[in-house]
Amino acid sequence: MTIRLRAHHLLCLLTYAGKGYSPAFTAGFTAIARRIANGESITLERGPDEVCAPMLGDPACHCHDDSVARRDRRAARDIAALLGRPVRPGDELVLDAATLAHMRKAFATGALRGACGGCGWSGLCRDIAADGYGAAILSACRPARMEP
Repeated sequence: MTIRLRAHHLLCLLTYAGKGYSPAFTAGFTAIARRIANGESITLERGPDEVCAPMLGDPACHCHDDSVARRDRRAARDIAALLGRPVRPGDELVLDAATLAHMRKAFATGALRGACGGCGWSGLCRDIAADGYGAAILSACRPARMEP
């Protein structure tokens, strides 16, 4: 099986620490982080993904907003530059330990946070990164390789 994930949620996953918009959101994102830690692949999605699913019934849900689509495009561009390959909807990847460490290092230095501007969670994420990601749910990934 594969996890459908929008590009900016790859960044959220780096620091996700079990906090979210609702208990259903938090339970879902925690389960997704654990699946990824166990080596399940990710398919990049355009628009709402599995992380968004618990919120889609809420009329105030922001998952379809243009601002979120822009955040996805910026995240995909920044991740692609970091990884040295395109990152587009439909691409499949496995987040291995080396890639997770590479992305987290870039996030901690600010090089991978361009898509985070204006996000209400950015302070929490900054603090988790500054503390070495110890509070993050996704603390270790099984060795695997990134799929082209």
